[in-house]
Amino acid sequence: MTKEMTYNCVSAQNTQNLGFLLGQKVFEGAVILCTGELGAGKTCLTKGLAQGLGIQDEVTSPTFVLIKEYTDGRLPLYHMDLYRLEKEVSVFDLGLDDYLYGCGVCVIEWADKAPLVVFPKEYLHIQIIFSNQGRHIKLTAHGTLYEKMMEEMPLKCI
Repeated sequence: MTKEMTYNCVSAQNTQNLGFLLGQKVFEGAVILCTGELGAGKTCLTKGLAQGLGIQDEVTSPTFVLIKEYTDGRLPLYHMDLYRLEKEVSVFDLGLDDYLYGCGVCVIEWADKAPLVVFPKEYLHIQIIFSNQGRHIKLTAHGTLYEKMMEEMPLKCI
């Protein structure tokens, strides 16, 4: 069973605010898979999530380093970006298990570049579609902990 919610965020600030609310609700060991076109707002959402975790460091895209770690918040945040990966084999060689099954929160941008078997069975999928009306952000919970988290989320972007 999955639970879905869709948000229409008219600005980057709305997107960041939604991430902030997620960061306040997210729990230890959470895995968030983000998908969307280049420039859709994945990093913007992650910046807000980091703020919701109380992280003071500036969050930037990990496109060129694959993984950035932020440890000064309520929980560690492991921000990953699979955009530059060309082969599924390379995903398995990254050693993501330590992050995905650890004590922090994992946000994986371009998660659709990896086969789902790489990730835990339970996760939150965030799909972002950018249009001239803003961002349409669809959250899909896969697992009861994520469903409970989404029950505490507001119905609209703020």
